[in-house]
Formats: sequence, structure tokens, C-alpha cells
Amino acid sequence: QVQLVESGGGLVQAGGSLRLSCAASGRTSGTVAMGWFRQPPGKEREFVSAIQLGGGWTDYADSVKGRFTISRDYTKNTVSLQMNSLKPEDTAVYYCATSRRIGLRAVNGYDYWGQGAQVTVSS
Repeated sequence: QVQLVESGGGLVQAGGSLRLSCAASGRTSGTVAMGWFRQPPGKEREFVSAIQLGGGWTDYADSVKGRFTISRDYTKNTVSLQMNSLKPEDTAVYYCATSRRIGLRAVNGYDYWGQGAQVTVSS
């Protein structure tokens, strides 16, 4: 089992920034990549970004490319998502998740999920 806890969500005005963090614990040895997804109100969960834990691969959805940056901290076993130039359409519950493969954007490619962090961007 892997436990994931997100933190750092909140309310921000359009153009502002927020940083989300995801702390992983438990049996993480099989985890190859970690990703961030979001679920806007009334919509399906969608891919945002992912990072390979033992290498240099990262991936971003077109909607966030150039504004969001994913990173990892090996010492703290955390993955973070720096979100800049936020827009109202970025409003969603953000989830981190683990995967045993890299290169995946589908929800079913991820095994363990955090509880979610609310991000609200006001116009």
C-alpha cells in the first residue's frame, strides 16, 4: 500500500501562484512515476502533469505547459507542482497519484491516489 497526502491548495486570484505538494509513504518501491490530475466541478478527472522518479522524464498537458512545473524531492519523498499564472479554468480538485510505468496520462494507468486538494482561482 502507498499513502499519498496532498497539501498547498487554496484560493488565489487570477494571475497568482500556488504550490501543491504530495508526500508519499508506505510501499513506494514499485513506483516509477507520479502524476497530478485535476477534476473541475461537474467534469471528469484529467491529466495535468507527471514525472519519472528515477530519471529526467516529465510530461505536461497542453493547457498547463509553460505555467506549471513538476518537481521531486528525494530527501522528503515528495512531488510538487508549482502553478503560476493561474486562470479561473484551473479551478479544480487536484490529485496526486502513483504509477508503475512512465508515459501514461490515463487515470487507469495510476494505482494509488491522494485525497485531493482544492484549488480555486477567482477572476
